[in-house]
Amino acid sequence: MEVLAKLMEIPLQHLMLMAVIGAISAMMANRSIAVFHDGLRPLVPEYVEGRMSRKALAATSFALSFGLVIGFGIPFSLTAPIILVHSLLLGTDVIGTWTPDNRKGFILSGVLGAIYALGLMVGLKSVVELFAMMPVNFISSLSKVGDPIVACFAIFPALVVSYQYGYKKGIWVLIATVIGYALTKSFGEIQFSDEVLKPVKIDPNGVALLFSMIAMFYFAMREKAKPLADGEKGSNAILLGLFSERVKRIQKNWLLLSLSGGLTAVAATMSFSLLAEGPVSLQLMAQDQQTSAALVSLARAIGFIPLVGTTAIATGVYSPDGMKFVFVAGLALDNPILAFIAGVVIMLAEVRFLAQLALWLDKYPGVKACGDHIRTAITKMLEISLLVGGMIASNAILPGMGFMIVAGIYLLNRTSKRPLVEMAIGPVATIIVGIVANILSIVGLS
Repeated sequence: MEVLAKLMEIPLQHLMLMAVIGAISAMMANRSIAVFHDGLRPLVPEYVEGRMSRKALAATSFALSFGLVIGFGIPFSLTAPIILVHSLLLGTDVIGTWTPDNRKGFILSGVLGAIYALGLMVGLKSVVELFAMMPVNFISSLSKVGDPIVACFAIFPALVVSYQYGYKKGIWVLIATVIGYALTKSFGEIQFSDEVLKPVKIDPNGVALLFSMIAMFYFAMREKAKPLADGEKGSNAILLGLFSERVKRIQKNWLLLSLSGGLTAVAATMSFSLLAEGPVSLQLMAQDQQTSAALVSLARAIGFIPLVGTTAIATGVYSPDGMKFVFVAGLALDNPILAFIAGVVIMLAEVRFLAQLALWLDKYPGVKACGDHIRTAITKMLEISLLVGGMIASNAILPGMGFMIVAGIYLLNRTSKRPLVEMAIGPVATIIVGIVANILSIVGLS
């Protein structure tokens, strides 16, 4: 009854949307059409082609995904009233691979996927309410974990350029980023003489990111492939020649993939604010910075083009949210109907032109390398930002001792045989500090 009461508190359209996304994602994982975890994708054809048992695939999926859901997806989801997509889609990977590969298993995976999505929403809401009932309510402080991200996310293109083209060029991109921020900050708002139009406030972080991304892609597009000898093919062209049947397998399942893309785009709109594609966009969405969240999602989507595209061609397995451009559509079009249409079209285009995109990447190796460096740079930026944010939030909860606990967890994690992902240390450590603060309060030591 209590679970039912929690469900009644959540808008019906939100529940239905998340349930359908969970169901479709689990069903695609069950039929080996699409899985979210990049490390699981290369293993799926081993099962499809009979070289791996279903039991082994399911066990591997659980081993890869469970730790990330508990140690990465859920802690980030607790820092804002928005679910990090990893929490949902890693779980549906597990559900899809654990259910039997037959008609009953296909239906069961959809049912369990829907139940999991609803349980995730109710569970996160219950945890937040539980924290609010404690003697020391640290929920407001927990949201501070992401504050440094908002100020730091614009610098990752400078790091990308530094990785790819050297330290000096990275410095120039950093200078362009700072200039963009300073100029925008000085303007503040654009005023209109017409009284009907309200002043438009320009976000300095968003403009700074735009400046730095333009500089990053300027360098990437300048690097072109060397002319090939007669009969010689690029790496992606070779992949296409070897795995053309696997590409056709993805294209054959366009209906479920496009539906998943459209629904995910709706869930990413600011009017729904149900799903975020990454920790940075999640924090920006929580602070109602829609433009900046869309830019970050665009940068991450570009970063995933080589990874998702190459693994899709080689494995015949796609991702339920594609190359992540559906999140950009949702944030750019804050209208659920338009977002759904755009998400469907984007996913259809990704699937239809997968081969052509791969061949285009052969012509621009700088863009392909840029994609790899984008993921690395964002990860590094997040590790620093979230560690600092965790310390700020933890010190607000438990002055003095908060710094000590976060630093201790961060350093000891590095010595662990099974360490947490470093970018998750900030949120996880802050939750632990909040629990410690409540224990101390209860025993009268605070």
